[in-house]
Amino acid sequence: MTQPLRPAPVGQQSEPLHEPRGLAPYACKPWESRGRLYAEEEAADRSPFQRDRDRVIHSTAFRRLKHKTQVFVYHEGDHYRTRLTHSLEVSQIARTISRQLGLNEDLAEALALAHDLGHTPFGHAGEEALHGCMKDYGGFDHNAQTLRILTKLEQRYAAFDGLNLTWESLEGVVKHNGPLLGGSKSKDISLLPIPIQEFNQEFDLELTSYASCEAQVAALSDDIAYNNHDIDDGLRAGLFAPEDLAEVPLVGPVFAEIGARYPGLERSRLIHEAVRKLISLMVGDLLAETRRRLAEHQPESADAVRHLGRPIVAFSQEMQEHDRALKAFLFKRMYRHYKVTRMTSKAKRVVRDLFGQYFREPDCLPPEWLARTNGAGTPKTARVVADYIAGMTDGYALREHERQF
Repeated sequence: MTQPLRPAPVGQQSEPLHEPRGLAPYACKPWESRGRLYAEEEAADRSPFQRDRDRVIHSTAFRRLKHKTQVFVYHEGDHYRTRLTHSLEVSQIARTISRQLGLNEDLAEALALAHDLGHTPFGHAGEEALHGCMKDYGGFDHNAQTLRILTKLEQRYAAFDGLNLTWESLEGVVKHNGPLLGGSKSKDISLLPIPIQEFNQEFDLELTSYASCEAQVAALSDDIAYNNHDIDDGLRAGLFAPEDLAEVPLVGPVFAEIGARYPGLERSRLIHEAVRKLISLMVGDLLAETRRRLAEHQPESADAVRHLGRPIVAFSQEMQEHDRALKAFLFKRMYRHYKVTRMTSKAKRVVRDLFGQYFREPDCLPPEWLARTNGAGTPKTARVVADYIAGMTDGYALREHERQF
């Protein structure tokens, strides 16, 4: 295994021919990248952020998202969102917003495509169960697991483990929801997930600052996508009806407007028209509020964005309230619906059973995973088992559980 080299900046001072034109001063410029943990010669025909995006798309973890739950387990219907289709939808929204704001679309796309790589099978139910299993061994956090996949678990290249993404991509993955240390948060790094602590010692991600505009865009694009597409999936699954949304701010009026404009419109078209209108309204609000903040602060560089002390990409206060109201509705009527709860309860049992089996008897692991352990019941083995289970698709986890129990 090659040892880490000093981070290698790209080091170009002029804008190469293959770079995007018209980037705003506050955008991340590929030719100003802080580089990669392991020194690599940069490509002549792709920017560093384009290569990051391509490496994510070609990774094994990205392909597995096809069979990982968004809300519904993969076999419950062909048309419900999976983590893969969700990530593609987040990417589309992030690129649209980035283009309007003069940001680097390639970096925003890379972050959007990578943001869910660390999710366990069965979505948040699987993560909750695995975190409980790991409570004495540093816990489990899907965001930290994404970093672990990108820097260690993907093993494709001869010179290094992980995908060796740029500093800007790794920073965006870790900090897309804001600083991890300082301000209103604890200053004690030992309270952060272990994978983040360990990697930050090798490659300082500046955990007390905000991430780039591109990372902030990816985070809110995630919000826009899953809120609206959960409305779509929940309605199509029959967990609630359009009339149940009547009292939900923003959402109810949009459904009413579409219904009034197209009387007698078939339900599937009504849902699609309403959802695309909602996405458009949320994107428009985000653009307006972000432009207002940009005009107020006038950041002259990506680093200026990082050190503003507040997000620069944001919804208006009114849209934030609408967002909270919608999340409350979905939590009650969808995520806690008995059909969903029934499956998530089973999912938690599957994850707990598999963890206990592999932890007590690591010999049950495939040989390449067994080689990474150091005996039954040890902290190292616990982390290896967590890595193995987190990488499973829904179907593989169910089949493994059936084989062993």
